[in-house]
Amino acid sequence: MEFNELTTAVAFVAVIAIGTGGMIASDMMTTDSILMMVVPSMVIFGAIMLAIGVMYGQYRATN
Repeated sequence: MEFNELTTAVAFVAVIAIGTGGMIASDMMTTDSILMMVVPSMVIFGAIMLAIGVMYGQYRATN
């Protein structure tokens, strides 16, 4: 499978949506807390890990 920007964005959003839906369905916290505190931190952490992964992939592709 070849990843391009669209495939990566869809996978990123799908992982965040599944995690958010699971937390809302499990009734761990109030929905407001999940949407205002947990989801933004999931997005920021995911973006950082995506950037590190892309940089590592570029390094592996050239060396």
